[in-house]
Amino acid sequence: MNKEAIKDHKDLGIYKIAFEAAMKIFELSKKFPVEERYSLTDQIRRSDARRLATASLSRSVCANLAEAWRKRRYEAAFIAKLNDCVRGACRRQAEAAETQTWIEFAVKCNYMNIEVGREVYANYNQVLSGLVNMINNPSPWLRNH
Repeated sequence: MNKEAIKDHKDLGIYKIAFEAAMKIFELSKKFPVEERYSLTDQIRRSDARRLATASLSRSVCANLAEAWRKRRYEAAFIAKLNDCVRGACRRQAEAAETQTWIEFAVKCNYMNIEVGREVYANYNQVLSGLVNMINNPSPWLRNH
């Protein structure tokens, strides 16, 4: 898909992968045991309140990507927002990588099937790879002034 065919952030392949993975995590996490409601389920669904009060870690990747897309007129702003998707602010782990960690816990605790866990984990590897590629080569994605 060339740049002209992409009219909206929702047309980006990495956005589609991240969105589907986020929805899969949401659906799977609804089946976690009640005793995990305020630990693993909470961690896998929500992000740091300072960043996105009611969204999940997995969903905040999509939200930050959408915001980066809107800022692509200015290379520095575009790259900075993409970096939020990859590494987060301050000492926080990357949102996508943090989601992968919680997926590992869910599999190890037998709350998520290992094959499903591998699939979702692999999806986040694709998202991280795509984000890094966009950061390292932003020119094709930037909007002309």
